[in-house]
Amino acid sequence: MSPNDHIAFYFRVSGEQRDWVLAYLEPMPFNGFEETEDCLVAYLSAVQENPELYNQLDDLSARFGLEWHTERIPYTNWNARWEADFQPVRVGAFAGVRATFHAPLEGVVHELVIQPRMAFGTGHHATTYMMMAAMENMPWADQRVLDYGCGTGILAILAARLGATEVHGVDIEEEAYENSIDNARVNGAEGIHVYLGDLEAVPSELTFGTVLANINRNVILDSLPALYDRLEPAGRLLVSGILTDDRTVVLEKAQQSGFSLMREAMREQWLLLDFVR
Repeated sequence: MSPNDHIAFYFRVSGEQRDWVLAYLEPMPFNGFEETEDCLVAYLSAVQENPELYNQLDDLSARFGLEWHTERIPYTNWNARWEADFQPVRVGAFAGVRATFHAPLEGVVHELVIQPRMAFGTGHHATTYMMMAAMENMPWADQRVLDYGCGTGILAILAARLGATEVHGVDIEEEAYENSIDNARVNGAEGIHVYLGDLEAVPSELTFGTVLANINRNVILDSLPALYDRLEPAGRLLVSGILTDDRTVVLEKAQQSGFSLMREAMREQWLLLDFVR
């Protein structure tokens, strides 16, 4: 058993159950999620395994009749696992995402090469797709950008491609931090500054014209006041990772923090909210 192993948690849920189950699981210390035909799969680093997590899952099982089991995934098998499932993604003609082992994509303006490992962000999930789509028509010239919870670095890399003057990314997970650096190099975006930690890891003197936050609801709610302080006047905050049922609570907290809603989008019961400071 290696500390670099991961544990896959398989939750047997139907399509209509997945959103609310995911809403319960997102605040837990999982590294990422995957949907299969009959399961929602959550991944956890072996070093983060703890009895309290299992107690929380047992409580969910007792309350809702949730069936689940686990499987340990040896570190050496992970690349083969995701390579078998990873398919290229297109966001219209605007952008495409592929892995290094795929042929180059044709008919897209921006092609991103992403090796996700255990980090979140390949364009497959509705939230990442919406974030990328929304970025197409945003202003990027003379922008200092923060990708808050950068995962694979996909949004930071796209912002750099779109002409942002300065791009920063931060993630609390070491694997995501390393993955973002690797993906930035593969995409010729070595100028992206990546930090390991929470928002406080980003140099305090920096303010941003745009913040991208594709992250879970609880982190967004907790971070809204601090993100407001880190945005420049009239700065934009683009957030996703929010279920449609959570729209009201997020809007209320955002307005209390000083934000105004400019636009919103929905895809597969997930929301994207575009705020201005």
